[in-house]
Amino acid sequence: MKKSTQLKLMIQSQTTDYIMEAHNGLSAKIVEEAGFKGIWASGLSIAASMGVRDNNEASWTQVLDVLEFMSDATKIPILLDGDTGYGNFNNARRLLKKLEQRQIAGVCIEDKLFPKTNSFIKGEAQPLAPIDEFCGKIKAMKDTQKDQDFVVVARVEAFIAGHGLDEMLKRAEAYRQAGADAILAHSKRADINEIEAFVKEWGGRLPVIIVPTKYYKTPKNRFQELGINLVIWANHNLRASVSAMQKISRKLFKEESLIQIENKITPLEEIFRLQNAEELQLAEEKYFTTSSVEKGSE
Repeated sequence: MKKSTQLKLMIQSQTTDYIMEAHNGLSAKIVEEAGFKGIWASGLSIAASMGVRDNNEASWTQVLDVLEFMSDATKIPILLDGDTGYGNFNNARRLLKKLEQRQIAGVCIEDKLFPKTNSFIKGEAQPLAPIDEFCGKIKAMKDTQKDQDFVVVARVEAFIAGHGLDEMLKRAEAYRQAGADAILAHSKRADINEIEAFVKEWGGRLPVIIVPTKYYKTPKNRFQELGINLVIWANHNLRASVSAMQKISRKLFKEESLIQIENKITPLEEIFRLQNAEELQLAEEKYFTTSSVEKGSE
């Protein structure tokens, strides 16, 4: 089954599914092996792994390069956090074309202005895009796609920008009519109240996706009760890896010895396994003959 079809079925399912963040080929492989049915290619995490801010400082082509490695390393679908689509409708539809070429299953775009600001940064303005302009992006992307199962998710940032339920509903309905396949309802509150209010008024017009980074104390059965179609764990692999690297780096700097370290970190053999090194060894036995070595040295 195509990756795009897998994602579309997941989003349209009546049960709540979960996907996990990844930001490179290795983390994508780890997510797949953990049992997740899909991957969230986080804009924040990809940018952070490059050492830049989540303000479109990494170009969309640099993000594409990362996605290609992630897609090659896995068989499960990837939903890209596509920020605002990296520009206007023309940038957005070109992005979609390139994502399809790399077998990315879907893209989520948010209704803010380019360059985007991360939704959780305190003290930063969160200006929203005009509704008509954002609808134009959605229409352009849907008109461009060749794979009918490719998923375009509209991320509504009205709550993030300080607006109320009416604005949230108005924008979500406009994006539904423009052709979006699902709505990502975003909130930065520590409780699920805004999401609950939206879902109840929304009435299942399109599948709903959430990112409970801030309201993490909400029990998972509440998501199912509300009829949430997809839950995204949006940045937790990045945050876990940063904690681990900071700890090990400080310890090695202080102790200048590997004695107390080696048995507490991942063995090299596990890294080789994740890289599929054994396949290369078998391929060398099959293809890398003595005669080919001799020809290469001529």
